[in-house]
Amino acid sequence: MRRLMLLRHAKSDWSAPGRPDRERVLSPRGESAAPLLGRYLAEQGLVPQHAIVSVAERTRQTWQRLGKAVTGPPSVTFDDRIYEASPLDILTAIADIPAAVESLLVVGHNPGLQSLALALAGSGSGKARRTLAEKFPTAGLAVIDFDLPDWKSLEPGSGRLERFITPRAIGGDED
Repeated sequence: MRRLMLLRHAKSDWSAPGRPDRERVLSPRGESAAPLLGRYLAEQGLVPQHAIVSVAERTRQTWQRLGKAVTGPPSVTFDDRIYEASPLDILTAIADIPAAVESLLVVGHNPGLQSLALALAGSGSGKARRTLAEKFPTAGLAVIDFDLPDWKSLEPGSGRLERFITPRAIGGDED
């Protein structure tokens, strides 16, 4: 079984006018949501073997704060293809991951993550799928399981949405 976890970066700060989008940092709310998600991953046994993280500052900070909360942090690749990526761009980055990695986390952005999660999750909890379709908030996490031999085999509808978690569902805030 393969497990793909799609995590939207935590809430970013919009208070610095003129700051390039790639350089936006986390807001105080985002700074508290990322470790909350990290603890959730650790408590639920959802620590990935590898992570692909967008090169944007807010995704790097999300990863850094989340990673501190998990034991034995996974290996990580910072990938420019994840920044402002379409679902196809994200799939291309995922397809490059070796088959030996069975559990993968992607830390990225919307709307690409939400679109990819909806396209891949052909089954799973109806409630979770409806919630995912309505909104993929900052620090939202989609966990999708696949019965596939490698990451190159991902296809629309081939996964089962195991859960969709928002910060509010685990005791935090969300937008």
